[in-house]
Formats: sequence, structure tokens, C-alpha cells
Amino acid sequence: MEILKIVGVAFITAICSLLIKTTKPELSFAVNTVGILVILFQIMEKIPQISEFFIRIGALSGVENGVMKLLFKMVAIGYVTEFSSGLLIDFGSITLADKVVLAGKITIILLALPIIEGLLKIMQAFLNG
Repeated sequence: MEILKIVGVAFITAICSLLIKTTKPELSFAVNTVGILVILFQIMEKIPQISEFFIRIGALSGVENGVMKLLFKMVAIGYVTEFSSGLLIDFGSITLADKVVLAGKITIILLALPIIEGLLKIMQAFLNG
């Protein structure tokens, strides 16, 4: 299972970081960064599968491909925002992390506006007969 590899890398990184922090605190940051990069590369391999899944769902449901791409972008922005915010909090920049979360939410809302507009047009067409 892939998640066990990711969790293993995370725990090994955390333990190494703690051990190094006692002797050379400046290297602890580098160890964490390497661990994060290893985890990110493991995750990046799965993104094409998720993208293909969204495209298949769009084809099966009859929803426009553009809408499915927007939904995929919104989900991706949410994950990137959460990940980035967590890193900033780990680095002690809580205020900056809050602003990243705010920017992510606003970006998702902006991406959702065309979908909301399309839904309102469909509802209006049903109500007008």
C-alpha cells in the first residue's frame, strides 16, 4: 500500500529531524525538506489517475469536460492550499498560513462562479417551462 510508504517516510523523516535537531538544528530543516519532497514525488505519481477518473465521470454523467476540469482544479487548489498552510505553520508563519488559506478559498470561489451561473440558468429554464 502506498500510504504505508508515505507514512514510513514521514516517521523516518520526523525521527531523523528530531535526532539531528539536538546536535545541528540548522540541518533539521534540510531533513524535513527532503522528506517532504520524497512524499510529494510519491503523491505526484497518482495525479494522472485522479485526472483520468474525473474525465471518465464527466463522460459517464454527460457533464461538460470544462466543468469537470474546473472541479478537478478546485479540489487540487484545496489540497495545495492545505499542504502549503501546514508547512507554513510548521515553519512558524501562522499569519502567512492564514493568508494562504484565505487566498485558496477565494480562488475556489472564483472558479466556482461559472458553475453556479450555469446551475442558475438551468433552474431558470426549468421554472420558465
